[in-house]
Amino acid sequence: MLALRCIVGDLRGAGRLLRAFPLVSAPPRLPPTSQRRFLSRGGSPSASSARLKLRTRLGVTLLVGGGLLAAWRYVYAEKQQKLRQQRLEQLQKVALGQGAFSLLDHHGRPRTKADFLGSWVLLYFGFCHCPDICPEELDKLSAVVSALDGDASLAPVQPVFITVDPERDDVAALARYVADFHPRLLALTGTPEEVKAAGRDYRVYASAGPRDEDGDYIVDHTVLIYLISPDGLFLDYYNRSRSQEQITESVRRHIHNYATLATQRPEASPSRKT
Repeated sequence: MLALRCIVGDLRGAGRLLRAFPLVSAPPRLPPTSQRRFLSRGGSPSASSARLKLRTRLGVTLLVGGGLLAAWRYVYAEKQQKLRQQRLEQLQKVALGQGAFSLLDHHGRPRTKADFLGSWVLLYFGFCHCPDICPEELDKLSAVVSALDGDASLAPVQPVFITVDPERDDVAALARYVADFHPRLLALTGTPEEVKAAGRDYRVYASAGPRDEDGDYIVDHTVLIYLISPDGLFLDYYNRSRSQEQITESVRRHIHNYATLATQRPEASPSRKT
């Protein structure tokens, strides 16, 4: 009996001991403010994972897009190179301006087509006694060259005037005539055979009309302004219907898009002379 009381007493003491010192303590309760602060610091694994996936997808998209853009630019450059080569072949087949003229300028100095290699040229055929069309076209040509001169990003353009009336348009007559136009305008003349050969290279029609009682006459001729590239190749032409602004924009576009087309350049390209 005594032993039973001892056991019961020991159990009661053990119970008091357990109540006084619990084996597992409950987690402390955080106040609401602390809970919100904890969650705002990235306590949610699902939110962090979503942000990581979004960054990954964005990076992959940028990488793929950059690769596609680089590939497109490469293909575009190759296409432009092929177009330039095709353009060269087409220009070389055009029987226009392929000859090599030899004339005199309005200073009396010999000039050949080779003198203009390396320079952009706007070329016009006309004559000094022309009553209205030639002055109008040369005024327009001069205005185009002046407008292009104002753009420092462009190479200079050399204006050239070749007479179709060598009988009256000698060196002295040309010198007086060009004074009314652009200061760099270069006028060329020569013998009737030399002038005719130069015009024939550009398919220029020229025919003198009947003489009046004073021996004066009008020359019927092609009215075009030709654009010649630094390679000496014909690139474009402009008739009377094209305005100064239209010609200026066209020439500017040709210069900006220009790449050396000739497969072989001359050993030395003479500098532009005025």
